[in-house]
Amino acid sequence: MTSSLSSHIHHPAAAVDDEEEEEEEEETSLFPDPIHPSSDNPPESPSPAYHHYRLPSVDATVTIRLLPSQGLSFQLWPSSLSLLSSLSSPLSYLLPFSSPHHRPLRILELGSGAGLVGISYAAALGAHATITDLPHVLPNLLYNVDLNSSVLRESGGEVSVAQLRWGEIEDVEKVGREFDLVLAADVVYYDYLYEPLLKTLKWLFEGKGRDEMVFVMGHVRRWKKDNLFFRKARKWFDVEVLRTDRESHPGSRSGVIVYRFSCKAQHPSIALSSDVNGVSESVH
Repeated sequence: MTSSLSSHIHHPAAAVDDEEEEEEEEETSLFPDPIHPSSDNPPESPSPAYHHYRLPSVDATVTIRLLPSQGLSFQLWPSSLSLLSSLSSPLSYLLPFSSPHHRPLRILELGSGAGLVGISYAAALGAHATITDLPHVLPNLLYNVDLNSSVLRESGGEVSVAQLRWGEIEDVEKVGREFDLVLAADVVYYDYLYEPLLKTLKWLFEGKGRDEMVFVMGHVRRWKKDNLFFRKARKWFDVEVLRTDRESHPGSRSGVIVYRFSCKAQHPSIALSSDVNGVSESVH
């Protein structure tokens, strides 16, 4: 099965307001359904599911193995497709600064899950991408990178896999901070992970000039408590809405919203103490 990535709604960037219409959503919203790629592999099946995604810009197809029976990190979520659709726009749509001409674009994906977004961006942009997640997720990420090795080789893209537990400074140090674009899909989910995720973002932004890196995140606003994450984030970041895609998540009032975070100009340093609690779980 090959997914179409053309039926998406684009909107100009807009500032995020504290009180959005999603504020009316009830805390008792149902657990959202991930995207199941094939009726031949229902979510309760122990069999892996393979799904194919066409990248028109490079005339290539990315294949991803999902393992639905192994948990949420091994499934596909709506924001992933919205981020892939953004590849049909000029790179300046994502990056408010000039992309580097003397080297490949450097991309980091947080909470990569099955790796669809990071692998696709590397292939479509000829970029060097680092895709990350918790230790138990890495074997499937490595499998999917190998599965797409020929596509990456032909496009000039490279993908590496690394552990990155949110809120763990040692993981950030190992991965590095010299990235142009940080990506994530459906990572604002459990409220106990808001602080670890924001700490990780702040540490990452320490390594670049304020205008040399952005964080682009696809998100489905499911609960009122999601607003807490954005209120905290706006203390350090300027947050813009790049696009809204209602079609990819019809059960949500807001659909998928793609946000861009950039470091606030009035914060020359966003350094934090490295004395923080570790993170043991993440949902993608």
